Formats: sequence, C-alpha cells, structure tokens
Amino acid sequence: MNPVIRPMKFSKIIILAIVLFVPGFLYLLMENLGRHEYVKLPIYGEKSLSGEMRRVMGRERPDTIYHQLKPLQLTDWSGRTVSWMGSDSIISVAHLMYSADSAFSGIALDYMDRLATKFASKASVHLYSISVDPHDQVTDLAKMASRFGDLDRRKWHIVANPSTDMLTYAREQMLLNASRDMQDSTKFMIDDQIILIDGKHRIRGFYPLSQHAELKRLEDEIKLQLVEEIRDNPRRVERN
Repeated sequence: MNPVIRPMKFSKIIILAIVLFVPGFLYLLMENLGRHEYVKLPIYGEKSLSGEMRRVMGRERPDTIYHQLKPLQLTDWSGRTVSWMGSDSIISVAHLMYSADSAFSGIALDYMDRLATKFASKASVHLYSISVDPHDQVTDLAKMASRFGDLDRRKWHIVANPSTDMLTYAREQMLLNASRDMQDSTKFMIDDQIILIDGKHRIRGFYPLSQHAELKRLEDEIKLQLVEEIRDNPRRVERN
C-alpha cells in the first residue's frame, strides 16, 4: 500500500471540515458580537433600577427605568388637538417659543421650517414648536404658521396649551430652562435648545440653535435614531 494515501485522505477530511464548519462558526460569532457594533445615542434624565431582570442577547441584565416625558394634550395653529407623547412610534424634535418673541423664537421657527422640509418624507419624524406663553391662542399660533408652507404634510406642529403650566412642564419633563423674565412679566427666558425624543418618550439629545455644527449633528442623529427605532421595532415603525 502506498504510504502517501493515508496522509492525503486525512488532509481532505481536514479541508472538508473547515469548509463545512468554519462559515457556521463565523456566522454564530457575528450574530452574538456583531449586533453591538453600532452607535446608540445617550438617554438623558434620571434613571433607576426597577429591581427586575431583563434578558438581552441571552444574558440577564438589570432592568433600568429611564426618564420619560408625560403625555399632554396640545392645541395647534388650526385649533385641532395634538397628542404630545401619545404615540410610541414617533421620533419627536421639539423646542420652546412664544408668539411675542421676535428674536429667538423667530430664528427657531425658521430653522424648524427647513428641518421639516428635509424630513418630510420620513413618516416617523414629527416636529413640535411649543409655546410657553399662556396668552398664546389659536389666532397667535395661526399668525406664526402663516409664514410657512404646508405644515401638515411636513408633520410640523405649532402648538400651545394655555391651561397647562408649560414653564413647569418644560423644566420637569423636557429638562429645559424656562421661566418668566423677572424684569418684564410679558417675556420669558427659555433655552435655545432643540431636543430629540425617541419613540419611548426618552430624551436622546440637546442641540443649541446658536451653533451650526450642533444643528448638523441633530440632523445626523435623527437619522441615527431612525435606524435604532427600525432595528428595535420594525413592525411598529412601519405601521406609523
């Protein structure tokens, strides 16, 4: 018998084993490790442990309770009721403003106009310009809205709620600075921040309106959040 035959057979078996088992091993490795190779935005606000455990990727992890904005009924520029934080499939972009403010509020509205146009095709992205002035009525909101195009098509809501203390809500829920001007009670001191809120009503980012680089970051992170929402809940996002 030729002594070379047995080593050759053994080599073929090794090669066959590599062809059959290595791709499967690499697939399992990528399934378990590859899912973590993407960027997730931070979650802002107080957080605590619920005392329960959750299974994530086959591992038991402590369940964390994050700050979530409370739902609120608002009224838009056309007199319709808008359910703020009433949906679990909407990414919200919001800022504070009021009709008597011709400075910051006007600049914020102009930027939101551009942002609403840019994301008009994204059904899950809604924009909110929220008045903190209890004296702002539908007519005041309508006057502001009249400067812009089709708000409905672009899912942009210019809203108010005179019956709710929006200053307190802004501070406690939106984590924004908001108060009356101590020197002029008709004016308000509000943050120049735009906030990004995910489908679970958690704040995922703050973006100063005065910094162009931060506004570019906001646009990039809206897209990043869209990817996260689709990855985590594809059917829920598709239904919206």
